[in-house]
Amino acid sequence: MKSGAGCSLWIVLLSLLESARATYSEDQCSWRGSGLSQQPGSVEQIALHCAEGSLDWLYPKGALRLSLSPRLPSGAVGPGGAGRSSEHITACIKPAETFRGAQIYLERDGILELLVPDRLDGPRPPRVHCFSRQPGEKVALFLQATPHQDISRRIAAFRYELRGHWNTRLSVDTDTVHYEGACRPCNDSEVLMAVCTSDFVVRGNIRSVSNDIDLHVSIIRVSASRIFRQKYALFSNGGRLSKSGDIRTLLQCGVKPGPGSFLFTGRVHFGEAWLGCAPRFKDFRQAYEDARDARELPCELALD
Repeated sequence: MKSGAGCSLWIVLLSLLESARATYSEDQCSWRGSGLSQQPGSVEQIALHCAEGSLDWLYPKGALRLSLSPRLPSGAVGPGGAGRSSEHITACIKPAETFRGAQIYLERDGILELLVPDRLDGPRPPRVHCFSRQPGEKVALFLQATPHQDISRRIAAFRYELRGHWNTRLSVDTDTVHYEGACRPCNDSEVLMAVCTSDFVVRGNIRSVSNDIDLHVSIIRVSASRIFRQKYALFSNGGRLSKSGDIRTLLQCGVKPGPGSFLFTGRVHFGEAWLGCAPRFKDFRQAYEDARDARELPCELALD
């Protein structure tokens, strides 16, 4: 009887230890765990399978190896089918402002490249770090805890996003990737395709433009008179006849406030709207009507 009770107790203790060691979200998009339960010198293997999620490593100790294998939605990986791990994938990670206690490396075919250093000198604005995986290439994130006697206030946390075919016009705050052509005006074909594929399509006016020198971004305050599409509630009530919201772009693009109505398109990146194509609305309407007359519209938009 005592032996059976002791065995049951051990099973309960082991279950509790396993629960304390790591916690996944139900869809395995996120991971939360503690380094206190890791063995010295151990490397814990983690695999997440979503296009977006987060990782929270409390009291970092030892190391983590994170494999990101997203099951992307249909069309997200471009030609070849949905969710195929062999396709080209672009990934971005955004460390929390309170990121402490570890360093993040990109492990590419066995070679480590430092992405995020430990923030030992106090908080600084979070930066986004992006990298791409070519077809057949093995890529993972390696988190190495920084040895320190006091780990009580150290949490290594970040969010991640992955896309199968991320438009190179997407503007992000990154140390490692520069998006060529992000400031170039879109041609008619790009504008019409942006209407079909963007996370938001909004007609509106520029109310103001503010620059954040530290983050190298310009923030465009938009008064939206017509919302054709938005992935999230990006534009809230700004008055009886319009809604307002912020759209970000690279500081180097030199955006200035100006009169007139524009069609704003772009992507949502870590909960923020980033500018893609933004023609004057009259120019977009003309291009749209010309393509409609020629039966070359990639998709339709209810303009009236």
